[in-house]
Amino acid sequence: MNWEVKTSPGKWSVWLNAFFIIVIAVSIILVKVLGILSFGATWWDITATVFIAPIIALVLGIIALKKKDNSALIYSSVIIGILDILFILSHSLFISD
Repeated sequence: MNWEVKTSPGKWSVWLNAFFIIVIAVSIILVKVLGILSFGATWWDITATVFIAPIIALVLGIIALKKKDNSALIYSSVIIGILDILFILSHSLFISD
C-alpha cells in the first residue's frame, strides 16, 4: 500500500480530515491544557460544526477509492469519517446535554 494520493477527491478527503484533527486538537488544548476556554461556551458550539468535515471527507474518500486510488491516507480518511458518524450517533442517542 502506498502513501501517495493521486486523485482530486482523495486529496480533498485527506485535507478535510487534517483540518478536522487540527481544529479539534487546538480546541482541546485551549480547554484542557491551557484552561483559557470551557466546553460550555458558545465557541464550542461553533467548533462542533467542524464535525461535518469528516463526513464530507468520507464521501470523497469513497469516490477516490472507486477511482482506484488505494492510498493508506484515503483508507484512514474513510475510517475517521466512519468513526465521526458513530460518535455523532452515540452522542445524539446516549448523551443528554
